[in-house]
Amino acid sequence: RDVSVWCSNDYLGMGQNTEVIQAMSDAAWQSGAGAGGTRNISGTTHYHELLEQELADLHNKEAALLFTSGYVANWASLSTLGSRLPNAVIFSDEKNHASMIEGIRHSRVRKEIWQRNNVEDLERKLSAYDSSTMKIVAFESIHSMDGDIAPVGEICEVANKHNALTYLDEVHAVGIYGHRGGGIAEQDGVMDQVSIIQGTLGKAYGLIGGYIAGSRESVDFVRSFASGFIFTTALPPAILAGALVSVRHLKESQAERARQKNMVHLLRSRLDDHGVPHIDNPGHIVPVMIKDPAKCKMVANLLLEDFGIYVQPINYPTVPKGTERLRITPSALHGEKDVDYLADALSVLWSQCALSRAVA
Repeated sequence: RDVSVWCSNDYLGMGQNTEVIQAMSDAAWQSGAGAGGTRNISGTTHYHELLEQELADLHNKEAALLFTSGYVANWASLSTLGSRLPNAVIFSDEKNHASMIEGIRHSRVRKEIWQRNNVEDLERKLSAYDSSTMKIVAFESIHSMDGDIAPVGEICEVANKHNALTYLDEVHAVGIYGHRGGGIAEQDGVMDQVSIIQGTLGKAYGLIGGYIAGSRESVDFVRSFASGFIFTTALPPAILAGALVSVRHLKESQAERARQKNMVHLLRSRLDDHGVPHIDNPGHIVPVMIKDPAKCKMVANLLLEDFGIYVQPINYPTVPKGTERLRITPSALHGEKDVDYLADALSVLWSQCALSRAVA
């Protein structure tokens, strides 16, 4: 039975791109299945160095560093920066991803939690510390569950005013936003204001792996001390060869971004036509709000059983209680008929399950 997937993070369909797959196959035959060691002991290949150069160029930074996943990139980098920089305090957005929270906790330094995207609250908290404090402002450009977009430039302006290092998670933005896929910071023209940009190869680029990009000094600092980089086997050359093709392709091609954007707009319009409530954000993530854990799971099950549509229900602890939802991610691989079928199915189930059609 065919199933239509509406919750994948392969936003642009690059995981099924034939050139990406061919590059992976060629690299596997040439270099073998695995890297054969850690980055510091025989695991660094030509592909690692090429991709790090490509990612540094993507974000207009001096250097980049690959990790085995986006989660590890955040955990390893933030824990290293916090624990190794003297007299550090990390200012963390209240809705930061679990990987960022874990890294901050692991650093065992003092942290200040500021309200999501609230520049005034960040300003107040930064102002409470004198110039001798090493301040690190950690935040996401796009929240993975709500889909809202941070005012990156405003946050960086406040952070820079207080001589704070800025650490920006762009995992849900790289590949999709900006003329070359550099994320929200590129789209807003503020990449030069961000100290360290963290991204992933596992979403819009269609593969697996994470990275940071920044000054040569900051990247070398993390490279030298991050246990999550030092003590683990390097990513396989085939993965990196595919990622290299994907990153280069999306630096040039606008077709995938344009198609995905059209599908997002079309789905929002169809949901509005049917009175299915969703959070209206400027991004590509469409949270359809149910606000009841049992009904959220029931709707997801019925979508799969009755309509052949797979959307994973999102419940606590991933989101707060009372905000249960279907996190829908239109992709460049979906078409207008797919969108119509999904919207019609949701409308049927909204009536069948007696769900509210009030605005989310």
